[in-house]
Amino acid sequence: MSSNSPLRPPSRPLLRLQLRPLLRRSLVAVLIGALLSACSTLPPYQRPAVQMPSQYAGTAPGWAQAAPADTAPRGPWWTIFNDPVLNRLEARIDVSNQTVRKAVAQVEQARSMVDYQRAGFFPTITAGAAQDRFRTSQNVEGKSLAGKTVPDYSAGVSASWEPDLFGRVRDSVTGARADAAASEADLEAVRLSMSADLAVDYFSLRSLDTQKKLLDDSVTAYAAALKLLEQQLKDGAIDASAVAQATTQLEATRTQDTDIDVTRAQMQHAIATLIGEPASSFTLPPNGSAATPPAIPVGVPSQLLERRPDIAAAERRVAAANAQIGVAHAAFFPDLVLSASAGLESTFFAPWLSAPSLFWSLGPQLVGTLFDGGKRTASLHGATAQYDGAVADYRQSVLVAFQQVEDNLSALHSLADEAASQQRATTAADLSLRLTTNRFNAGAVSYLDVVTAQTIALTNQRMADQIAARRLEASVLLLKALGGTLPALKPAGT
Repeated sequence: MSSNSPLRPPSRPLLRLQLRPLLRRSLVAVLIGALLSACSTLPPYQRPAVQMPSQYAGTAPGWAQAAPADTAPRGPWWTIFNDPVLNRLEARIDVSNQTVRKAVAQVEQARSMVDYQRAGFFPTITAGAAQDRFRTSQNVEGKSLAGKTVPDYSAGVSASWEPDLFGRVRDSVTGARADAAASEADLEAVRLSMSADLAVDYFSLRSLDTQKKLLDDSVTAYAAALKLLEQQLKDGAIDASAVAQATTQLEATRTQDTDIDVTRAQMQHAIATLIGEPASSFTLPPNGSAATPPAIPVGVPSQLLERRPDIAAAERRVAAANAQIGVAHAAFFPDLVLSASAGLESTFFAPWLSAPSLFWSLGPQLVGTLFDGGKRTASLHGATAQYDGAVADYRQSVLVAFQQVEDNLSALHSLADEAASQQRATTAADLSLRLTTNRFNAGAVSYLDVVTAQTIALTNQRMADQIAARRLEASVLLLKALGGTLPALKPAGT
């Protein structure tokens, strides 16, 4: 048989000569794909512009920015209140609060999407093995296997890779990273919200303890006065109306005292839920000492954009929406897919691992959509609209942040004036009560005047305690509105 016989398999040198042009063409396609992968349809991103005032309207004069916002001290903002009990409770928010733990899980989910999108840069490789038997109908003409049962043993590996020609994968990774950063900012916003809620509930409970102590002392004093009046009634020194008035005063105050217990229990249960503990097993000892609102430097409005986690989350979602525009643009360009496969296949198991059982394929494929009825255009318009909506959300977040700072600054200034005037009213009411009691003991007035003076004094003292609680709540809400950080400030001109 001659060397040119068609029945003789090609020699190894001839096989190599046949493979070389195919490999060269594949290598050229890979190089072209690598060069084109530098292209990107992602629009340049810039943070949306917002209109900012130069200073807060409610800021007290005499303060100026001393350092850039990125060097401002950060950390547990609640320590500014110098309350060890609050510090211990706040430390449990990160560990046990279920809302925070859910936000942590959402961050992990967002980070996994970054890895998922990044996997698009790499080829996909699959492998498999199969055993099959098939029979062709005997009544089919023109087939050599008609009426025969044929086994088939196969095993192979296949690989495919789509070079990122126009930045679709890169833009998807960029969007996923922005979403992950937004989720991290959301986590900080949840932490800030939960810690602020805890501080508000804690100071509300402290206020209730202060009012409870006041009512307890009042009940004790009213009970002693009633006992004295009852003795005077027995001695015939007074009539029964004074005893009735004293009894009414005592029982009404006891009612208020009991109502404080109900409200305090509910507040204690709320604190237990925030720190992740069952309400039935959590107790907080009473503390009737008055807390003092701290001095809070607010800085300048531009610092708010760096400190507020909800603003940071909104801005990162704008970046993610911008990346989606790039993904929508990339859909207008063709996709290049490089694929290869190789394996062994044989009708009989015995020669399955021999060289003649080898099969392989290698080749690129360029695919582009010529007509889709406007689907890609609609997707691009939708991505652009989503970006515009994200920009609006960002700017709205900034406006709301400024509003919340101004609201609490105004509240703190007004409440400070209220506290001063209420303290003067409380002092005057106490003086009136002492004078009226002295006049009653001298027989100059009836006990009704004493009851009236006692009611006024108690009401004014409770009002003073409630204003103090509102000042603490406004302080907490201002710190929350500032992003939970304290800017480093110094007096102007120093």
